[in-house]
Amino acid sequence: MSRVRADEEEYWHSSKFRAFTFDDEDDELSQLKESKRAVNSLRDIVDDDDDDLERVSWSGEPVGSISWSIKETASGSTSSLDGRDSSLQKGSSSYAALPKQASSYSLSSLFKGDGRESGFLCTTHLCLSLSALTDTGVKNFAPELRRPKAEYKDYSSDWSPKDTVRRMQRGKVCSLERFRSLQDKLVLLDEAVAGHDGNVITAVLIFLKRTLRREILFRELEVRQVALCHLIHFLRETGEQKFLLDLLRFLDRTEEVALSQYREHLNIQDVEKRREFLKGCIGLPFSAEDTSHIQDHYTLLERQIIIEANDRHLEMAGQSELFRKYPRKASILNMPLVTTLFYSCFYHYTEAEGMFSSPTNLKKTFKIPDKQYVLTALAARAKLRAWGDVDALLTTKNWLGYTKKKAPIGFHRVVEILQRNNAPVQVLQEYVRLVEDVETRLNLATKYKCHDVVIETYRDLKDRVQLTAYKCKVERGSAEEEKINGILSNTVRN
Repeated sequence: MSRVRADEEEYWHSSKFRAFTFDDEDDELSQLKESKRAVNSLRDIVDDDDDDLERVSWSGEPVGSISWSIKETASGSTSSLDGRDSSLQKGSSSYAALPKQASSYSLSSLFKGDGRESGFLCTTHLCLSLSALTDTGVKNFAPELRRPKAEYKDYSSDWSPKDTVRRMQRGKVCSLERFRSLQDKLVLLDEAVAGHDGNVITAVLIFLKRTLRREILFRELEVRQVALCHLIHFLRETGEQKFLLDLLRFLDRTEEVALSQYREHLNIQDVEKRREFLKGCIGLPFSAEDTSHIQDHYTLLERQIIIEANDRHLEMAGQSELFRKYPRKASILNMPLVTTLFYSCFYHYTEAEGMFSSPTNLKKTFKIPDKQYVLTALAARAKLRAWGDVDALLTTKNWLGYTKKKAPIGFHRVVEILQRNNAPVQVLQEYVRLVEDVETRLNLATKYKCHDVVIETYRDLKDRVQLTAYKCKVERGSAEEEKINGILSNTVRN
């Protein structure tokens, strides 16, 4: 009997497993913690890249299933050594039958049980987990196990706000849900702003917008102008009009609130509804200049509605020769003021000032500058090849009754517009002569083959050399050659 007891003692003392005693509780606890840390480190490394692996218990049942819960409860209540051995054998046999793609470790089975079984089960299960990892996935997990220790932090979710921002700047995916307190969220926002990365700032603002009450978010952004500007721009781009208006009202930016509301007219397709909407925008708290623009916008749309209705009727009835010869290509509705003026100069140039479609009425109502009016009207009348209207447009009369040509846009621009609309040489020469700068006049005359202007300019400059050289550029026997010969012969006699 004593020999049996001596053999048993020798077995327990020689084995790498030790029996449970009350004296080595601290030592067993330290081993348990070491085992837990080891398995946790393996889980962190593997789970980060293989989230789709199915977790199973040591018995082979999926974690969370009914059979798994029953077996786990039963194994926790077992206290005999035979029960331990049988459970180990069952675990080993079930491990062999596991599919290759399934994970073969579970922390829940490592740390269940109490008393004498704790140290033994934890150590045994850790060995089994290492064995399973080696047998089933050595090729898959080996690259991860060879990572430098400095990179292990990337597999952890316990990042500081600064580390989180750096990770986001590198384009890595990370969850912001762990930042739950207001202080942590504000520190995260400040770190994002300090990083000067617009994408990161916007991502953090979206997170704060989703997880904070509006009043708190607005109050904190009021003292963070960079983040505030990012959020305002983001809301405008995404079209979150209600949220944007609430933010601007909180900041007491009344003019911006009015402008944001005014922008809503772009989303209104029906012209009558848009007109009514613009009428309501006139009373919004705009600045004096902006109020004038809103009023002009409303008035212009009102005029366009009237002009469009009348012209559509004339076009469909075929009563206007101009509409038959030059059919309208598009509706005038919602067009800019300059386009409306061009349309009016093209189709309604001769109408009296009292008509809404009259160009002079538009010029007076919207206070169009002379340069803009002349430029637009000249382009419209030249397109129709109405050279008489062009001449009348550029002719002014002084208080003594004398007339002269005047072009607020400069006669060189008049020549270019006329040439683009294929004006005859006689018409071009008339306005090329009116260009004051001699060099510009010669360049335009040479470019558009206004020979008379070139010859007269060289004559006035008394430049015999250039006149002789230009003689080679005109046709032989032409009127221009005779004119040059006459000038040259007169200069010789003089």
